Amino acid sequence: MPLPERLYEAALSVARPAFGVAAVFNQKLRRGVEGRRETTRRFQEWARTSRSPDRPLVWVHAPSVGEGLMAQAIIRELRARRPAFQVAFTCFSPSAERMADQVGADVWGYVPWDTRGAVRPVLEALRPAALVFVRTEVWPVLAREAAGSRTRLLLVNAVLSEGSGRLSRPARGFMSQVYRRLDAVGAVSQAHADRYRRLGVSPELIRVTSDARFDQVWARIEERGLFQLRGTADAATRVPEPLRPIWSALDDPEVFTLVAGSTWPADENVLLPALAALRGDHRVRLIIAPHEPTPRHLDALERRLDDLALGHARLGSLTAGEARGHGAAPDAPEVVVVDRVGVLADLYALGRAAYVSGGFGRSGLHSVVEPAALGVPVLFGPAHGNAREAGDLAARGGGFVVTSSSDMESRLRSWLAEPAAPAAAGAVARDFVRSETGGAARNAQLIVEIMEAPG
Repeated sequence: MPLPERLYEAALSVARPAFGVAAVFNQKLRRGVEGRRETTRRFQEWARTSRSPDRPLVWVHAPSVGEGLMAQAIIRELRARRPAFQVAFTCFSPSAERMADQVGADVWGYVPWDTRGAVRPVLEALRPAALVFVRTEVWPVLAREAAGSRTRLLLVNAVLSEGSGRLSRPARGFMSQVYRRLDAVGAVSQAHADRYRRLGVSPELIRVTSDARFDQVWARIEERGLFQLRGTADAATRVPEPLRPIWSALDDPEVFTLVAGSTWPADENVLLPALAALRGDHRVRLIIAPHEPTPRHLDALERRLDDLALGHARLGSLTAGEARGHGAAPDAPEVVVVDRVGVLADLYALGRAAYVSGGFGRSGLHSVVEPAALGVPVLFGPAHGNAREAGDLAARGGGFVVTSSSDMESRLRSWLAEPAAPAAAGAVARDFVRSETGGAARNAQLIVEIMEAPG
């Protein structure tokens, strides 16, 4: 075992008790600690009653919700190719727990702590033929122990940005030992594939498989008919229950609706003045979904709206038949503040345009794929280097970079003056997403090939 890995595992073993102490004060961390305690027992019980020794098992790991949805698309394609395979799924973040039941696995749980004592019981219970990491997260000890038990190791739907800390000299010295254990990498583009070579992965083990995120989003929109929601009489019966009471009031063809997703304060500093500048001349509505709809963030956002004299209401109060604001109609406020998670993808269907946040800070741009797939043109800030698809969307004419509040105002004014323009850009955005599908199938095929390769 390389010395850096010994030090890493020793440090994690020492830190583990501290996680338990910190969990007393943090609900999310507490759920993760408890979930890992439950997971080993769950996997062992499932293995005792349901593990078929003559059926190969694929262990798929995805850190959080976004990666879990990518895993869902890949697992769907894997099932279509090899129905006999059994699938176990693990996640890292408690936020992924709410969607883990839908990924298509036979059993799911939290990834164990990355120590031999935690990893080995799970490997012994599942006896996976392949361990598949999705997107970025490869756990050193888990990978080492799995490789030692002759489990094939893959990283699929893989990304590695030029600014990633993994490519720094200190990290590369440690991580190259980990990545050299991989039997295959399926990268989303050639540029990302080239960076994995710098981490020590042999070129012959790397394949460009594209991004399964496009498949996951496209399948969801097609299956639920979300593309056809705007302006249809039956829309309110097809959206999630929390949105039904207010959907028809927000689906107003006379109002230009901008849906802003996963916003941070830096994004709101650009959005809100632009909206306030437009309000006297046009009927414009903003539906804004903070990335973290905590009471503190929501209160600060509403104070800013009050300062700008923008009428507003929380989505929760609207669906309960209440409203608040500066004279705004109860069923049609100027700004709808989304105070819950899990509804943003549906709300994008209401937009004549969308704003995707993260481009005015260091958090990284969030996904532009959801609104684009709905035929909605997408605005975003200049810091979008972490999102290849955003640059590609802008190059096609379905996405637009805004650099300031005045730039945002100018873009919206041009669309308000020429209503056909955003619709045309939205069609380009939708065609772009459709052209990018197929990554889930290619990633699944790579898994099958590596599992069935001799040796």
